[in-house]
Amino acid sequence: MKVLISVDMEGVAGIVSWLQDEPEHRMITRRLMTAEANAAIEGALAAGAKEIVVADSHNTMINLIPDELRPEARLISGSARPLSMVEGVDETFDGVVFVGYHSAVGTPNGVLDHSYSSRTVAGVRVNGRRVGEIGINAGIAGYFGVPVVCVTGDQAAAEEARALLGPELVTVPVKRGIGRVAADSLHPQEARRRIAAGVRQALEKEAKPAPLVFKPVELEVRFHTTAMADMANLIPESQRVDGTTVRFRHDDYIVAFKVFRAMVTLAYSAA
Repeated sequence: MKVLISVDMEGVAGIVSWLQDEPEHRMITRRLMTAEANAAIEGALAAGAKEIVVADSHNTMINLIPDELRPEARLISGSARPLSMVEGVDETFDGVVFVGYHSAVGTPNGVLDHSYSSRTVAGVRVNGRRVGEIGINAGIAGYFGVPVVCVTGDQAAAEEARALLGPELVTVPVKRGIGRVAADSLHPQEARRRIAAGVRQALEKEAKPAPLVFKPVELEVRFHTTAMADMANLIPESQRVDGTTVRFRHDDYIVAFKVFRAMVTLAYSAA
């Protein structure tokens, strides 16, 4: 069994603020992330995984502490990467696990809710469905025919993931948002215990979610300002929907995903 584990920060137990990504708190945050990644690795190993790839997926993607990560896993780190948070996934994988994930921008009581860029993105829809990083990245895995089998993070992320990926998905909520920058969180040790058990269950169970496939693709990105949309609309074949929304259509989801990232990068220049 071959498993990819994508690890973000905002959904990790005990994390409630981006201040925890600042220098005075950063080593604690990195250790919390690494420990939850290790819990997921533990669960995958218990389920019989023989090959485990961990993708460091927060911000600059140099957060996980390499020599504290379990040695059974390989680590993909650094940015920019063509497939970003799920770099490394292909048709040879049996399942993908999202650890420390958060809800889409605009979600009530979603801890640190955003969709790839807090500064620029006000909303994303793919084929009419509202998506955040869970849906966007599940679509990449689905492009290769690989299901997302387990999602850990805050309660809002767990609910979003289940609604999008179906009842066979195993979710592990480790905290409940109290607004955007506060939460009622499990103790990190208890969160890790539940993550290990959840990942094991997700990989062992016979009924798994179907891969999420978007084909053809209609991507709509709503930005915070018209100036940001002006820049995103520089992408060839993109269409302006309204003052702040830009649409792109294509048959290939990976092409659409790369256009999304280019739009966000261009929009950031107008932030």
